[in-house]
Amino acid sequence: MECYFGAKAALATMHGKERALARPFRALLGLELELPAHLDTDQLGSFDGRVPRTGSPEQACRRKAQLGMESLNLPLGLASEGSFGPHPQLPFLAAGLELMVFLDRERGLEIWERRIARHTNFDHRCVAEPAELESWPQRVGFPAHGLIVRPEQPWPDAQELLFKDLADQQRLAETIVAAAAGSSNGRALVETDMRAHRNPTRMACLRTLATGLAKRISTPCKACGVPGWGKVEVVYGLPCSWCGRPTSLVRSERFGCISCSHSEERPRLDGWAEADPQHCPLCNP
Repeated sequence: MECYFGAKAALATMHGKERALARPFRALLGLELELPAHLDTDQLGSFDGRVPRTGSPEQACRRKAQLGMESLNLPLGLASEGSFGPHPQLPFLAAGLELMVFLDRERGLEIWERRIARHTNFDHRCVAEPAELESWPQRVGFPAHGLIVRPEQPWPDAQELLFKDLADQQRLAETIVAAAAGSSNGRALVETDMRAHRNPTRMACLRTLATGLAKRISTPCKACGVPGWGKVEVVYGLPCSWCGRPTSLVRSERFGCISCSHSEERPRLDGWAEADPQHCPLCNP
């Protein structure tokens, strides 16, 4: 979109997200990102749990972008927010939900991009001593990926005992011993650090998300010309190849405008027009 070429947008982050976001927005929109100095985005919720997030991830993400705009007095703002837990369709697997929003105050635009991060190292272990972790730290990418250590059940005087930004195995072992000593059950909780600057896997996902959002912003609606045309929902109900009844698989994708009511339904990218009967509740009950 030429309207953003050479403009500046406030990026509200204190965890190095500009390393993933700056290039896509510069390459696709000619938009430069500027970081507000001394903006504490953890006030809206922190991954270490010390500041609980109030409200929904969308509310926190939007407020984060607004704070950046207010801090720099810019009409354009950008922010992201992540949540991690069980995969929505496969609860035995971990996944992340990454949100990113672009705000344009002058044009009254709020443009979102969302992504379920199926590839994540999100995990935790509870141990009484370092040896119990075995090879788990290496499996989650430590030390390139950060870990957070705290007492599993902290004594009252150990509520604030928390270790992060650990550099190596020796320091990890030391903090496990200290955290276990501060726990009423003698065990330490060791968690993956999901802050972007301590999690290269998450940073790669943010880069992909930023590219998708920048492409969306650069795509005008065919009907009204407003930026932000893109996928708005998936439509389920791919018909069974045996009986023709709808299954739980995606049938198509709906693309739409964030401003007017114009939308289009598009077939699956893989070309599937029918579902294998194994996915049909009638043919394979």
